[in-house]
Amino acid sequence: MNASLPKVVKRHERRQKQREQKERQKRQPAQYPFVTAFANRKSDCKTVDEEKEAIQHTTEAVLDVYIQLLPGLLKKLSLIPDPRNPKKIKHQITVLMIYGILMFVFQIPSRRQTNREMTTPQLHKNLKAVFGELKEMPHQDTLYRLLAEIDVDQLENIYLDILRSLIRKKKFKNLLLSKRYLVAVDGTQKYVMKECWDKRYLRRKFRGKDGKYQYYAYVLEAVLIFSNGMVLPLMSEFLENTKALERIEDDLEWKQDCELKAFHRLAKRLKKEFPKLPLTLLLDGLYANGPVMKVCLKNKWDYMIVLKDGSLACVWQEVKGLMRLDTKGEHRCKKVWQGRRQIFRWVNGIEYEYGLGRGKKVLTINVVICNESWKETDRKGNMVGKTGHHAWISSVPLNHKNVYERCNLAARKRWSHENNILKEKHHGYHYEHIFAYDFDAMRGYHYLMHIARMLNELMLHSINLIEEVKTVGIQAFLRKFREVMIHRELDTKQLRLLSESPGQLRLVQEENWQTNWPAA
Repeated sequence: MNASLPKVVKRHERRQKQREQKERQKRQPAQYPFVTAFANRKSDCKTVDEEKEAIQHTTEAVLDVYIQLLPGLLKKLSLIPDPRNPKKIKHQITVLMIYGILMFVFQIPSRRQTNREMTTPQLHKNLKAVFGELKEMPHQDTLYRLLAEIDVDQLENIYLDILRSLIRKKKFKNLLLSKRYLVAVDGTQKYVMKECWDKRYLRRKFRGKDGKYQYYAYVLEAVLIFSNGMVLPLMSEFLENTKALERIEDDLEWKQDCELKAFHRLAKRLKKEFPKLPLTLLLDGLYANGPVMKVCLKNKWDYMIVLKDGSLACVWQEVKGLMRLDTKGEHRCKKVWQGRRQIFRWVNGIEYEYGLGRGKKVLTINVVICNESWKETDRKGNMVGKTGHHAWISSVPLNHKNVYERCNLAARKRWSHENNILKEKHHGYHYEHIFAYDFDAMRGYHYLMHIARMLNELMLHSINLIEEVKTVGIQAFLRKFREVMIHRELDTKQLRLLSESPGQLRLVQEENWQTNWPAA
């Protein structure tokens, strides 16, 4: 292409090549991922009355989902022992919890801004029509002091109770893979600070600065992933320093909490809370070790674990040797997935030894490798070939019938957890904002955020709202709902009737319209 051509011409030619590539893709039998593109058009409402009616209808549909879950949730929250002086209590514990949950439902970034926006008369009037307990909007400092004093573990236990109730009611029955719940586990950093506000925060040294430490909060998150793209928080395990570690001052002996230790604690809690739930764990390469796989087998959990090229050298040596013997291709399968040509090769029944001396143990594992290739248009408009390589350890032997499902429909869903963390950090939930330096209060806000995330995810994937969400997008839809509740005058009589006769929660069953799998 001539470098002297104007940029507009270059852009036009590049876009023309991209359009031609899309047309070629449409003519091919392969299925390509749906590309989200929101309509660029004017409002459908022609008059003010039409706009009011549309806003009222959408708001009722949103609140209908919340009303089905919040009464039972608030009833359980009211049973939490209140450590405050009964003579000085102005706001009941349920009112404070509603206030905290709605702060994250509306995606308000800070406690200070919450005080400004959620104490307006119009919002109080609209909310009171649905939640009669809200006699007066509290102050965020009141909620902070409560979370710093109560046993915040009860908040997560109550959340798990609501989740169990939805499972018993079979709300997710048609969203499972082979009748199993996909659970992805991964760790993420929550907040970084220069001062140690609590001994339980983890610490690390600044590079090049002797004696200077950085303190941070780190969480191991487990989430439920469903076939329609919905991701619900399941359980959080905070990494923290214990009192025994506080007494160790020698940096050579200092051993902080880590993801692997936290995983074993989380696995124990997960088995206790959901003893009979059929789970398939999706784990990254950090967890490709004997103790983790042993725990999964002991708990009767299925798993798919990423196997990195540099991990488990003895296993890789045996895998490559056995694959060379497969000259007839009996353990080979060719598939096409989202425009990618895939070749699966697998080896079953590999004996993996771990441990030392008398404590040495043996596990039988199965390994599958996926090599894929595809074409895409680069920034210059040229067609370029791309390749990808993936490998997983499977708890179940692989064959021609299950390899596609286990790799593409299960193992790759682990990326949904990474996308979920990015959403909570950058799409309104302000995951990295600590909201409180006190360790217990910080965890309390974290659990309230997860409750709000569950409410929003169920609402956004409900049948009554999915079409409108598709039209405007998730962020725009939530922002509009927040603006309506805070600034618009709604028909409170209709809202009150809605709270007296809640409907039925029905989730969309279709494949997630917003999924955009990352490249290899």
